[in-house]
Formats: sequence, C-alpha cells, structure tokens
Amino acid sequence: MFPDPSAGGAAYLECTRCGARHPAEARLRLSPCCDKPLYARYDLDSIRERFQPSALVGREPTLWRYAEVLPVRDARFRLTLGEGFTPLLDAPRLAAALGLERVWVKDEGQNPTGSFKARGLALAIARAWELGIGVVAIPTAGNAGSATAAYAAAAGLEAHVVAPQDTPRVIVEEIRALGADLELVPGLITDAARRVAEGAASHGWFDLSTLKEPYRVEGKKTMGYELFEQLGGRLPDVIVYPTGGGTGLVGMWKAFEEMQSLGWIGPERPRMVSVQADGCAPIVRAWEAGVEDAGVWENAHTYAAGLRVPRAVGDFLILRAVRASHGAAVAVSDEAMADAVRLIGRTTGIFAAPEGGATAAALPVLMQRKLLRPEEEVVLFNTGSGLKYVTP
Repeated sequence: MFPDPSAGGAAYLECTRCGARHPAEARLRLSPCCDKPLYARYDLDSIRERFQPSALVGREPTLWRYAEVLPVRDARFRLTLGEGFTPLLDAPRLAAALGLERVWVKDEGQNPTGSFKARGLALAIARAWELGIGVVAIPTAGNAGSATAAYAAAAGLEAHVVAPQDTPRVIVEEIRALGADLELVPGLITDAARRVAEGAASHGWFDLSTLKEPYRVEGKKTMGYELFEQLGGRLPDVIVYPTGGGTGLVGMWKAFEEMQSLGWIGPERPRMVSVQADGCAPIVRAWEAGVEDAGVWENAHTYAAGLRVPRAVGDFLILRAVRASHGAAVAVSDEAMADAVRLIGRTTGIFAAPEGGATAAALPVLMQRKLLRPEEEVVLFNTGSGLKYVTP
C-alpha cells in the first residue's frame, strides 16, 4: 500500500546558492533570485515521528515508498513503471580482483528503460503532470531521453527529445518507439540543450534539463534512502559514482541530510567519489584546483555518453558534497572503463554500462593515491545496462 495521499509534497523550494525560499506550487526551473538549481524542502519536523524506517515495512518496492519526502502531493499523480529499489549486490570476486575486502554494486541498469535516469524522470514528469504542464522537453546524451519518452507516454504528455547525432542506435530506436518527438543534432549534449532552450522559448516546452528544474534530483536522492535500507540501517564507507551532470551524487547527499534531520542517521557520511572520463573531466579539474566553478571542458570526448557533459549546472553542488565528505574526484580512460566493464561482467554477472565500468576502473587509482583503504566498504553505482551501448 502507498502511504496516505496527503503525506507527500514539498513545503517550499530553496535556492541552492543563497537559500531564498520560493513557492512549491510555482512552475519554476532555476531559482528566480540567483539562476541556480532549486531544491524541494519538506516539513521534516512534522513527519519525523511517523516517517521512520519501520514505517517502510510492507510498502511497494518502488521509489514511491518514500512518498513523505517526495514532491508529488496527490497519489493519483505518482507515476510509476516500477522504478527504484534496484538490487544492491555483494561482489566478493570483484573485490578480491581489486584488492578490497567489501565491494557492493548498486545495479541501476535494472530500472525501466535500463538506467538510473528512470528515477529522476519519473519524479520530474509526475510533478509536471500534477502542475498541469502538458509538454516537456529534454536534451540528452541518450538514457534521459529514453526515460523522458517512457514516462511522458505513461502520463499522456507530449515529449520532445534532442540528442547528439552519435547517440547509440538502440537508444534512438527506443525513444522513437516510446512516442517522443526526437531530433538529432550535431555536437554534444550542450548543443542539444541550446535547441531545447529555443523550443522552450518559441513553443512553451517545459525544459527538464539536469538540475534546471527541481524534481529530477528528488528521484535520484532515493538511491541514498535505498542504500540505508539495503545495508540494514547504515551507510557504506565510500560511494563511487560516475558523474556527468551529477544529479545522482548531489541527490544522495541531499538524502543523507534529510535522513539526519529525521533521526535515521547521525552526522556520519560516506566519502563521495566522483568519477569522470579523462576526455571530459571538468569536476576533477575543479576539485584538483580547489575551486567551485568547474567551467566548460573543451573538445569533450569519451565513449561513455553519460559522462560526455562539458558543463554541469550543479558543479558547485557536486564539489561541495565531495569536499564536505572528504571524498575525491578522479578521471579514468575509455580503455580502463572498457576493461572494467569486462571485469565486472566476469566477476559479478552484471553487464555494466561504460559509466558503471568507470567506477570499478577508479578503484585502483584511488588505492594508488591512498584515497581508499583496502578494508573500507565501497558501493559502486552501475548507472545503466551495457545493452544500451551495443551497436547492431
């Protein structure tokens, strides 16, 4: 059973730069005050007593089990294709191959449309639907387009997807089969974003770009709640996360803050490790330089489409989480990613996406730099299925 329909809904939206509050029911994207990402904030004091881990027993195994801390108010709009509560798999043979004692793999490839993008787009489109928005649009490197098409179709909304011309063919066919209007453009996701911005200005499309609306991060944060549940009421020592736009990493960091306010955890946090491709590593460059503005990465290139993001609008949020957790940011080569995909496959039975391979490829780098100890418990995020990258 779902929780009481009145349980969900944000109290207000908060600017992540200056902290200004904005109405939760407004159709906002970036903050009107600073033009920065907005976070949905909840009246956690009012739900603390009734929203404890014990309350989750018997709830449906989707991300909506956390409805009290999700932004959709009316249960009729809790759009679902079965996303969330993906397996957290113990990987002892992978751990042994990498010289570590305990490694887990959170397999997001088992989400609808084969990637973690299902989480964010389920929430963004459900909330858009609840707010009466009828037409949505998204620039994508691939998997976000698939998820947008799927959830828009489920909600009966019109969807426009703009993607680079070299988007994997299987993803292109998936988007078309799910009924979205698809446009392929030369260049990168940043070029697709410009086209979506034009459509938003000319035709009134509601732009769902990463961290440019408040609700995709709400879907991604459920990964943090799930880790706590699946590890029996605790968090790991280290989370290793492939980072393009970074919504998943900052979403989990937001979840840990909420969980502490709810009394589920104390001030302890996992160390957050951001992994990028060495052909597109703006977050790594900014972390090494000690700055918050990652800037634009020129001539971005990597076969991991989800990591080919030259500029992250939430760069300062990613870097704050990494630094506050005493984590790190590292880059790995495409060759190392491909080798790690095969290593994950033969030691776990998971066919990981290149982005998932990047997390395993990062572990030897972290060990060599003494940023990770062999006895620490590590969770790797495989953000998608390797099947999405197979070319016919």
